[in-house]
Amino acid sequence: MLHKLLGLLLLSSAFTFAQAPAIPDTPAGHALAAWLDAFNNGDRGKIEAYIKKYDPSENADGMMGFHNQTGGFNLLSIDSSQPLVIKFHVREKNGTTVALGSLNIKEATAGTVENLGLRAIPPGAKEEDITLDAARRKAVIDGAIAQLKENYIYSDGAQKMADAVLAHEKAGDYDKITDGSTFATKLTDDMRAVSHDRHLHVNYAPFKIPPEHESGPSPEDEARFRKELEHQNCGWDKVEILPGNIGYVKFDEFAPPEWCGSTVVAAMGFLAHTGAIIFDLRQNGGGDPKMVDMVVSYLFDKETHINDLYYRHGDKTTQYWTLPYVPGTRLATQPVYVLTSKRTFSGGEEFCYDLKTQKRATLVGETTGGGAHPVSGHRIDDHFQIGVPEGRPINPVTQKDWEGTGVEPDVAVKADDALTTAEKLAGDKLREAREKESKKEGKKDQ
Repeated sequence: MLHKLLGLLLLSSAFTFAQAPAIPDTPAGHALAAWLDAFNNGDRGKIEAYIKKYDPSENADGMMGFHNQTGGFNLLSIDSSQPLVIKFHVREKNGTTVALGSLNIKEATAGTVENLGLRAIPPGAKEEDITLDAARRKAVIDGAIAQLKENYIYSDGAQKMADAVLAHEKAGDYDKITDGSTFATKLTDDMRAVSHDRHLHVNYAPFKIPPEHESGPSPEDEARFRKELEHQNCGWDKVEILPGNIGYVKFDEFAPPEWCGSTVVAAMGFLAHTGAIIFDLRQNGGGDPKMVDMVVSYLFDKETHINDLYYRHGDKTTQYWTLPYVPGTRLATQPVYVLTSKRTFSGGEEFCYDLKTQKRATLVGETTGGGAHPVSGHRIDDHFQIGVPEGRPINPVTQKDWEGTGVEPDVAVKADDALTTAEKLAGDKLREAREKESKKEGKKDQ
């Protein structure tokens, strides 16, 4: 699950620690050593071997992308160690970000990782990794349930999740959990077991979470977030022209257009004269709906109603249409292919669904992850937050969304084979167009 934590490593810190310590000779220690070795090496073969032996839920592309972002990690300290649990600090090699990590093993003989989590320590924050007791667990449960009932998109779904968590509490399933990160993961799993909503999550912070502000993040936090996005080129990893004048672009998130719109304009300008375009969203985890709207707008030559978002609070619906103006040249005539995988999620799926329902693109790859609901974070107490899905898309063509089902590809192949397949499809399409044009010219000459 490490790929889900990229967004947490956005803040810098100037913590200092002693020279890298020895890793304990325990099942959890062995897994940590194996992860650090594979992750820091950045070699796909090593990463795949680690995943196969220790963490089958992980993904090689996700780990390699995270490695490229961070440059790997230096182990700074081992904070606590038990046979199946180990806590530690790391610092990313490409920057000064320091994070607190925890690794849990399911059971000693298999050595399989149950949870590997990293949480960045914000600048100036005082670490406070608390130990939970019965009263604290109950307060967190009550706070999480209150947020669900007030904000979750489906009120009946909120009640079902509340009932499930309370049943687990009554059965004593939480009684032995004293670690905050473990408790947050358990609550998330129990809520998702009922709702199957992958946007819903409970998070634990080993420091005091600042109070919520109605105005949103502070200017300082926004500045740090923007700087990190720019350091990552706003998630746009690659733009190139493949043989046959086929444009290819890979981007892994939809960052806010007010910060990253210029990146999109530059990429689309580079692709303006290609014969076909391949969008690689196999690692795209979503982002800002306004950026989805901006990118989609380049692919249409007239205003088109592509999506609505309904929010429970205020019983309001926001419509999304392609933009009447985009800088540069539109790419409204080129055949479009979108590469998908089971890791394509949220806003990445909306991009796929918008284009598929408008018959503007051919999707190639795997059925996507199945997360449609926009989510907002809410503070439970000083150390716990809950992300509550508060809205749902309504597609103007189908009147539905992709929650729980994902978006099915038009051409189903393994994610690893999607690019090769799309290149062939695009090449065949362009060749057919050239042959048709050649025949038309030949008739004119007769």
